Formats: sequence, structure tokens, C-alpha cells
Amino acid sequence: MRIDAPWLHAAPLQEVFAAFRDAGHSAWLVGGAVRNAVLDEPVGDLDLATDATPDQMAQLARAAGIKAVPTGADHGTMTLIAEGVPHEVTTFRRDVETFGRRAQVAFTQEMAEDARRRDFTMNALYAGSDGVVIDPLGGLPDTLARRVRFVGDAHQRIAEDYLRILRFFRFHAFYGGDRGIDAEGLAAVAAHLDGLDSLARERVGAEMRRLLVAPHPAPAVAAMAQVGALARVLPGADMRALALLVHLEREAGITPDPMRRLAALGGDGARERLRLSNADCAQLDLLRGEVGTTTGAAELGYRHGRAAAQDIVLLRSANLDTPLDLAAMDAAATGSKAVLPIKARDLMPDFQGAALGARLKALEERWVASGFAMTRQQLLDEIP
Repeated sequence: MRIDAPWLHAAPLQEVFAAFRDAGHSAWLVGGAVRNAVLDEPVGDLDLATDATPDQMAQLARAAGIKAVPTGADHGTMTLIAEGVPHEVTTFRRDVETFGRRAQVAFTQEMAEDARRRDFTMNALYAGSDGVVIDPLGGLPDTLARRVRFVGDAHQRIAEDYLRILRFFRFHAFYGGDRGIDAEGLAAVAAHLDGLDSLARERVGAEMRRLLVAPHPAPAVAAMAQVGALARVLPGADMRALALLVHLEREAGITPDPMRRLAALGGDGARERLRLSNADCAQLDLLRGEVGTTTGAAELGYRHGRAAAQDIVLLRSANLDTPLDLAAMDAAATGSKAVLPIKARDLMPDFQGAALGARLKALEERWVASGFAMTRQQLLDEIP
């Protein structure tokens, strides 16, 4: 199979390929870029692998006039900057011993050894400067079938890094399509759930955020719930509203948002368990706090802005299993543009201090209750 895309022929990337070729070495694109190109998905970072050591990479880059930055030379990684574009290149490696997220590695000349240390077969694909895909482990059929499958023994891959449990579900959410989740992988996950307790909460939170913005996360989250992984990560979470929320988002043309979807899941202790930022916590608290109230959509828009108000409208429909309320979505947008026509100075000097604040709040409530229709003069006429 051969991949072909404009980014493959870009001058900086081809310059890097040429530098290795001129020095008698080889470099290949690896991982996400190749996987996504095969699946006709958007391609992000371009990572490469090579049979050259970091010292050899530094030498060949110097000879080619390319800047080389030793971003992780001890682990075989150099960043080669061609025409201002950075390319991360890593020497072929094999694991000598693993320690969870860390591993003692040794450099190797064999692509197959490098491939065997990767997590999923769809991430063990390589491609040269001509776009020809090299498949040392037979992962291409898995990729084309959108089958997320661990490389080699699933139990061993998970034991090497328990974050791969969450990555397994995230990759299925993004690439699994309509097919069922890999049974062998799911069984291995179920056998290693205790490993989730050893992970740093920041890493768990980052993976969950990435999973929840997938186009179709509900089947993967349902599989997490089935084997008990969801309860380990977020006790009390209930994924029943998530699938409907995703459907409503698509119907409304709303971009996926991890906090909106996390609000649909519910669960206890998200702040601590997922190490959410203060901004994420504030958004989550707002959504969870308002979704069960009777506050109208227009008032929600006025008080919290269009995005938050429409999120609340979507969550209410998802929780109640009701169709998208287009009128409420429009009201939220309208309310977000409303501006109270009076200000504190309009009430002075008759009102001061706490009395001023109380009177302004009361008039604001009258104005909101009128559907934002009362004019400045009508509000002033309300003052005794």
C-alpha cells in the first residue's frame, strides 16, 4: 500500500529524508501520521523512526545544514528542524526492562524490534519518503478494518504501562468505527483494572478529556462501564445520557466539549480524580448545577452566555431523553445578547450601599421576567 498526500511531498520533510539517505541511513514516518493517512483521517504531528543513533543523527544533520536539537537523546530522540519545521526522529529501540511509564531501552537496527514495543498494531506502521507502507507486524489489516488490537500479548502490553487501558478505549472511540471492541484486549483490560489506581491523576484526566472529544465516544465508554474501568476512574458515572447527548450535538451542529460530556456522565469527585483545572471545574459545576433547575433558556443565556446556556439545554434533553429543543437553543442565543438597560448610577443618590445593590437586583429580575422587554424608563418608573 502507498499513501499519498501533499504533506508527504513538503520540502522540509523531504529534506530530512534526503539527509538520512545521503548519510547512508534510512528514516521512516511512523505511528499516527501513517495510521491516519491509511484511514484517510486528518494528520497531525509527523514522527519518524530511523536506524541512525542520536550521534549519527547530529552528524548527518550538520552535514545537511539542518539544525538538530537533542530533545531526548538518552532515549534516542532528536528534533531536526528543516526550513523552520521541527521533525521528531527516534532511533529504533527495543525494551530491555519496563517500569510502568518508563522503560530501559536499547538501540537496535531492526524495525520489527521497534514495532514490537508499540502499543497497538495500527501504531506499528511505517512509511518511507515514497509513501510505501511497511507493515512489520501485520497491522495493516487491523488498521483498514479499524480494529484496535494490542501488539503481541495484550496482558504484557498493559502491564508495561497501565495508561494503555485508557488509550485502548480512546483509540476505539476515535478509530473503532461501528465494529465491536476487541474481545482479547477487553479481557486483558478487565484483568488489570487495579493498575489504574497506580496512575497519576493528571494522566488519567488527560486521557479522559481526549476520549470524550471523540466523534463517537459512547460505545467506548459503554465498554469501559461493562468491564468496570469507568467505575475505577469516575465512581458513580452513568453513561446512559452520553449517546443521546452526542446525537443532539450533531443535530445542533455543536462542537464536542469534554466538560459537557463529563457533565452528562455524572460521577463523584471529578475534580480530584481527573485533576481538572479551575476553569474546567467552574464549567462543570455550572452545567451540573443548572441542568436540574427550571431557569429558562433565555435567562441562562443572559446570565451565563450562549455556549453554557446551550450546553445546559442539550444536557436537559439528553437527561430526559427528549428531542432537541430548537426554540430553547434560539432563546439561549437571544438571551446572551440582552443588556440590562439601567445601571447603578441611574438609582443614585436615592439608593446607596446595600440598598442600591438590592434595588438594582430586583429591577433586573423584573426585566428578565418580562422577557427583556421592559425599557429603561419603565424600569425607572418601578422605583418608589
